[in-house]
This record gives sequence, C-alpha cells and structure tokens, in this order.
Amino acid sequence: MIDCILVLDFGGQYCHLIARKIRELGVYSEIVHPEITVNEIEEYKKRYDVKGIIISGGPRSVYRDDLKFDRNILNLGIPILGICYGHQLLAYISGGKVGPGKRKEFGITRAYIDKPEKILRGLNKEEEVWMSHSDIVVELPQEYEILAHTKNTEIAAFMHKEGKIYGVQWHPEVIHTKNGKKIFENFIFEICNCKQNWRIKDFIEETVRELRNGIGGEKAIIALSGGVDSSTAAILTYKAIGKNLYAIFVDTGLMRKNEPELIRKIFTEKFDINFIFVDARDEFFRALRGIKDPEEKRRIIGEKFIRIFEREAKRIKAKFLVQGTIYPDRIESGIRIADKIKSHHNVGGLPHDLKLDLVEPLQDLYKDEVREVAKKLGLPDEIVYRHPFPGPGLAIRIVGEVTPESVEIVREANAIVEEEIKRANLYMDVWQCFAVLLPVRSVGVQGDVRTYKRTIAIRIVQSQDGMTANFARIPYDVLERISTRITNEISQVNRVVYDITHKPPATIEWE
Repeated sequence: MIDCILVLDFGGQYCHLIARKIRELGVYSEIVHPEITVNEIEEYKKRYDVKGIIISGGPRSVYRDDLKFDRNILNLGIPILGICYGHQLLAYISGGKVGPGKRKEFGITRAYIDKPEKILRGLNKEEEVWMSHSDIVVELPQEYEILAHTKNTEIAAFMHKEGKIYGVQWHPEVIHTKNGKKIFENFIFEICNCKQNWRIKDFIEETVRELRNGIGGEKAIIALSGGVDSSTAAILTYKAIGKNLYAIFVDTGLMRKNEPELIRKIFTEKFDINFIFVDARDEFFRALRGIKDPEEKRRIIGEKFIRIFEREAKRIKAKFLVQGTIYPDRIESGIRIADKIKSHHNVGGLPHDLKLDLVEPLQDLYKDEVREVAKKLGLPDEIVYRHPFPGPGLAIRIVGEVTPESVEIVREANAIVEEEIKRANLYMDVWQCFAVLLPVRSVGVQGDVRTYKRTIAIRIVQSQDGMTANFARIPYDVLERISTRITNEISQVNRVVYDITHKPPATIEWE
C-alpha cells in the first residue's frame, strides 16, 4: 500500500505547494477539504497508508472562523503539522490563545531556533523563512513547548511535549524559506516514517485508467492551445481513448507570433491525433470591442471558447470537453475558500449552462510536474519547455481595450523579448518573459522629431511553480537590446520600462 500524507486545504494560496513538495520527496500526498472527518480519513486508509496530516495556511482568523474542524483527528495518533493558519488552529483548538500580532509579518523574516528538535532538527540557530500572517499564537497550552521565535512572534514554532503535533508559523513550502525542504523531510521521514513509494509514472497510469473508465466509448474534444498543459492533457487522453479524441485548436487572433502555424505543424506531423483548426479571429475581436475590464475580458474569452467547442462537439457528436487546467489556474480563480485573485478562461470563465461534461486530468498538478509528465509521454522539448502563456492570450497583456492594432504591437514586442532572451541563453533560466502594452503615451525624440507614442512594459520572472515569483535580474545589455529593438522596429512605441515587482504583491500577468 502506498504511503500518503493528507493536506487539509484551508484556502491558503500555497496549499498545493505543500502537496507538491511532498510528492517531490517520493511520497504521495492528496489535498482534502478542511472539514474532513475521522470517518472519511478511515475511508482513505482503505486505499492508502495515511502516515501524516498537514493543515495548510488560509486567509481567515481562527477566532472568527465558522469552519468546522473535526477535533477527533488529534486523537488518531497520526502525526500532524500545522502551517501558518494550521499552526494557529492547532494551538487554538488545544486551549491556547490566538490574536492579532502587534506587527504583521509578510515576506522574508529571520527565525531563531530555540530547540532544533524533531520537526526543526538539522536547522541553523538562525533561519531565513517566509512569513505571511497578521495573527499569532499568543499563548500555548501547558502540554506544548516553544521551538522557535522571530523578532515579532514569540511562538513561531511549537510541538506537543508527548504527542505528535507540530506547528510552524512560517511557510516551509515556498522557495524563499531556505531550509523548508528539511522541515518536510523531518516530518515525512523521521516523524511519520514514510517510504518513498510514489512516482510520476504512477500518476500517468492512474490518470489514463481513470480517463478510460470515465469517458468510456464516448467521443471527447480537447481544447488544444499548444502549451505544455493542454498538450500533455491531449496525449494522456489520447492514450486512454485513442481516435475518439479530437484536438481543437482555435485561432483567436490573440496568439503569439507564428503560433497557429507552429501548432498545426507539430500536431499534424508528430502525432496521430484528430486535429481540427478553427479560425475565430473575427469572432473574438468583435466580442472584445470596447471592453477594458480584465475580468470582463476573461469572461468573454472563456465563454467564446466554450461556445466554439460546443459547436464543434455537436458536429463531432462528442460528449466530453478535456482541458489542460492545472492547479494554479484553479486556486487563483477562487476554488473552495481561497480568496479570488483572477478568473481563468478555463475555470472562472466557464458558463453555468455548459453543455459538455468537463474533464481536467491535470487539475492537481503544478507546471513543473506537468513538464515531468510531458517528458515521460514523449512530447518534444519545444512543447515541454515553452514558457507559460495565458489562455486569454495577448488580450490580458494589453491594459485597456483590445484591438487588432494593439494586439499586433504587443505580439511583435513579445516576439522580440523572447528572441533576445533566447539569444542570451537565458530562456531556460527564467519562468516567463513577455511584453505588456500600457494605456499611456509619452513624449519622445526619434530622428530629431518629437514623438508621442505608446509604452511597452517588459515582465521577466523566475519561479518554480508560478505561485510565487521574483523579477529576473536580467543583464543591462540584454535589456538594452530589447528596448532598442522594440523602439526601432515597432513604429508605435517610443518607451520601454522593466517591471521589477515580485509575486506577491503583484501577479505575474498584468491582468
């Protein structure tokens, strides 16, 4: 039986990072709802050897929380680790006190390890950690002891003196916590005694089996964009149902430069999949005319996509729609109790009257995991390692109204950014690089003549999973080449700026 760590999702933006970190260590993890009961955990034990439970962070306050938590879980004898909100919840339900901190802690903080034991074994006396909280544990029950503190938080980590309950206020799952992996290793292997008996190959086999059983002998269509997510979903589904799958590529007019030609070539020459090309450029531009609000853009694009897919599905007599939705799409669209950040065309933009049964085989994976699956499925590197591209396309890289002219400007600028980053051998070192067209004009001088033209913002970030990101410190000579080419080759632009904002507080995309 496969060892398993259950992660209770209280709506934290980093919840699935926890599961991903565990799976990276070769142990299966599964996200479950926060109100899971002891009886439901017993059901999980019929399929997996549940060795531990992790309670995630979340946006709420435990002393104002109306969520139900089965306190009997603490009596199961299974080790429990609380992170951020989970840290506060464990202290609170055990009889401790939680309240607003005098000073909030957001971002990198220094944690001082008072007792490098159990969960904190092997850590330095002083650690760089990532905090994101307003509340703190003010007082612990008598049976608990403090393991670490920060300048503003006296109880930054704790453990039960006799049981197997632990809490850390910081987030060990994000890359900004230098020794976060060590904390998970301590919990998973030393405390929970897990074995490394889960592999991505198991995910592929299980998913193909589920797709085959779920779709049966029916026909399905896949919304194919050519990115790694939809391409991986397509090959997984093809392995399950073969020629009953129809890959539909919709040219929205909002794609990267030469995108339609590239995708048509790859999927007609390299794969034996039913490929359908739909030219819908005029439809999308008409629907977006006069629209400036980013959420409205996403909603319109999402609905337009679905109506096209429904139209094609009716012609093919397909019952299922397969999408390459991955977890960051879902969590950023406000799944369960997570705060909504933005809607995604393949999540928040879905109409309520969808006439197809939705299938999302990658919905619990992060981008790096999807790439690992893609490699094992034999997808070419030009697909596997492509930078993420938003479903709504260039529409959300234009701040303001979307017009054919504005799309052409940002498309050319985007191509220049990618070309120069590749030329500098930096493409594989960054997560994403692109251009954004701003709704401002500025005065310039070109050829001794005063100009009043558009502004392009360049966004280049480094990340592991897209949930957090740092702006990339690109050499000035590379940025200079990008700026010079954009202002020389795109007649409507006379100014280029570079976005130096991390995520958080910003998102990667501008809209």
